[in-house]
Amino acid sequence: GIKWMSSLEAKFEDAKDKKPTAEKLERLRREKINRFRHQHRISVQGTDLPDPIGTFEQLQQEYSVHPKILENIQAAGFRVPTPIQMQAIPVMLHGRELLASAPTGSGKTLAFCIPLLTHLKQPRNKGFRALIISPTRELASQTHRELVKLAEGTGFRIHMIHKAAEAAKKFGPKSSKKF
Repeated sequence: GIKWMSSLEAKFEDAKDKKPTAEKLERLRREKINRFRHQHRISVQGTDLPDPIGTFEQLQQEYSVHPKILENIQAAGFRVPTPIQMQAIPVMLHGRELLASAPTGSGKTLAFCIPLLTHLKQPRNKGFRALIISPTRELASQTHRELVKLAEGTGFRIHMIHKAAEAAKKFGPKSSKKF
């Protein structure tokens, strides 16, 4: 039969029918993230990937990145993360493995240095706790320079070793056995 109702009742009926479900909200969230990735030309593969970040401030809010590191990022003149940083930093902060490709000058060094310092949490007098191996001295120098700027005021000591003999002098003769 025919169901008669007032316009007020009809609006109430419509509102009841359009209650967003958890699945619909999740689908809308996924669509928004996919639009963001497409807009920034971020291509990802894998399952259960963390969402990209849009600002460096999100790192402190969502991942508890040390405030001094964020201050150093701002002092270095970085205002908005680059596409590689938007996706790679959250992936690494979740402890996931990552294979990333981006053009020279796109911010890859910062993209892996921020999670590295965040995972180390705070300085400890326990010797070398992280090792970055670079294929060239030029790249090693660049990485060292960026890490020194990023870690300034946090207490982390950043060293670059390019000759074993110099390392033995700098860190002591027993350093090769100890570390």
